[in-house]
Amino acid sequence: MSSASKAPPRKRGGARRSRGDGPPFLMALPALLLFALFALVPMAIVVYLSFTRWDGLGSPAWAGFDNWHEALTSDVTRHALWLTLKMMVISWAVQTPLALMLGVFVAGKQRYRALLAVFYFVPLLISTAAIAIIFKNLLDPNFGLGATLHLPLLDKDWLGDPQLAFYAVVFVISWQFLPFHTLLYQAGARQIPVSLYEAAAIDGAGRIKQFWHITLPQLRYTIVTSSTLMTVGSLTYFDLVFVLTGGGPGYSTRILPLDMYITGFQSNQMGLASAISVVLVVAGLVLSLALVRFSGFSRMRSQQAGM
Repeated sequence: MSSASKAPPRKRGGARRSRGDGPPFLMALPALLLFALFALVPMAIVVYLSFTRWDGLGSPAWAGFDNWHEALTSDVTRHALWLTLKMMVISWAVQTPLALMLGVFVAGKQRYRALLAVFYFVPLLISTAAIAIIFKNLLDPNFGLGATLHLPLLDKDWLGDPQLAFYAVVFVISWQFLPFHTLLYQAGARQIPVSLYEAAAIDGAGRIKQFWHITLPQLRYTIVTSSTLMTVGSLTYFDLVFVLTGGGPGYSTRILPLDMYITGFQSNQMGLASAISVVLVVAGLVLSLALVRFSGFSRMRSQQAGM
């Protein structure tokens, strides 16, 4: 038989699909199932309960839009929503510039900066309940730092005064989460090419101009990520405020998550509490989508063009 009549050898496994080339939907199916099981299904149940009258023990009774009407017209709930938005804005205004400056600072290669970074990240190692207990004792007007050290600035009833309790809670929240956002900015700052700073230095730009014209533009998407986590996270503060003040004095620190808890588990109005929880979820989705939409984060592309 001549060599021309021989069929070309078939590649082994040529008809088989290569590894990792499965349908994308099947690859994402386990994650989608877990998300549906632990997020979508419970959320659907909460939406149903928001239209019922239920004390948490008996059978839910259909109530129509009564819970929604009460949630949207209640002075207590609207005040809680206002406090939540106020806490979101103030905590963002406090944490963002501090985290940005600390993150850029500890991104340096000096050894002493690495040592300082260890102290900055200590709050991340402590549980929220422990932090609340520590500051509750430190701010105690009789046995806290103010009474012990006789410091006029601290010698106040920070958690018992309705005018001061809210800002004391914001301070503790900022102290707890500042290291996390500092870590984000540190990671982002270390990704900035050194050649940009070298070129700017050759052109005569000082440290301040380099920060404004190089560091900040390069950290744009880090700022968006940090701001999204910060603002949406403000809707979930509960344990720290619950342990620190319990929502008091009066209604001065009764933010929306705490109002939901008190309404459901202390007043036994699970239907109304479910309506408040749906408001929290919708507010978080709107905030996160708005930040992504108006910041251009969804069209994220490389900021190192021309390099």
